[in-house]
Amino acid sequence: MKVILSRNDAGNLSVYVPKKDLEEVVVNETAADSGKVLTLANGWELEFPKLTDDTKLPQTMDAKKL
Repeated sequence: MKVILSRNDAGNLSVYVPKKDLEEVVVNETAADSGKVLTLANGWELEFPKLTDDTKLPQTMDAKKL
């Protein structure tokens, strides 16, 4: 699914899912074999295969819901 990854005013990672009109703060970040897994405040886990620490934000990215 396409999501928009950005930083909010407090400097925390935030994910916006346009098809669900959902914006949630990232509460946990885990390294995985194929990229990073971000856990959102609502409990969703999204896998980002091409996310690195130096990725420029905001950016539209593909994510896989786990």
